[in-house]
Amino acid sequence: MRENGAEQPALSAAELFDGMGLDYEKAFGHLPEQLAAVEWLTARLARGSRVLDVGSGTGRPAADLLARAGHEVTGIDVSATMVELARQQVPGARFEQCDVRDFTPPEGGYDAVCAFFPLLMMSRAEASAALLRMASWLAPGGYLVSATVPADVEDVEIVWMGRRARVSSFSAADYVRLLREDCGLEILYEAVSVFRPAEASAGPEEHLFCYARRGA
Repeated sequence: MRENGAEQPALSAAELFDGMGLDYEKAFGHLPEQLAAVEWLTARLARGSRVLDVGSGTGRPAADLLARAGHEVTGIDVSATMVELARQQVPGARFEQCDVRDFTPPEGGYDAVCAFFPLLMMSRAEASAALLRMASWLAPGGYLVSATVPADVEDVEIVWMGRRARVSSFSAADYVRLLREDCGLEILYEAVSVFRPAEASAGPEEHLFCYARRGA
């Protein structure tokens, strides 16, 4: 991407999603595997459970569905624009502009943590540490429901939805191993699928969804 003949630097996560706003929801807000993951989770949570949505975006679909199911939902996101949209669209949940690397959970942690694609613009070391932190926030028997784009890449520059960004990720096997061995979670479900957004600027993506549980 160039502006006035000069190539523009890759965007930070906050800059990327501040500029995207509702365009992200239009492209990815109806992802079937994400909807199925939230449905799976709500079927296992007692009403009034405390749930953290990491990288909550516009609040839809995850925080919205969880709040409608009667849970106490907190969403965090690095993007001020996304947090403002989420507050407008999902008044039944609480949203905070915060990076998962800086977040302090309440005493007692959470009955569940959702983490749908929030780690891709971190280094592998940062993403691994974030997964460990999220797993530590789970109450005994709590669930971590997460998704990522599986790829064996480190600090690679891409153009995504017309915007430049730098991304890192893990292969599907390495991601599952991190959850099982490093985080000490029981893997209940894992599957790779391909999603094709209706948005012309977003191409097909492989997605890995994992449902995991902390021991009681």
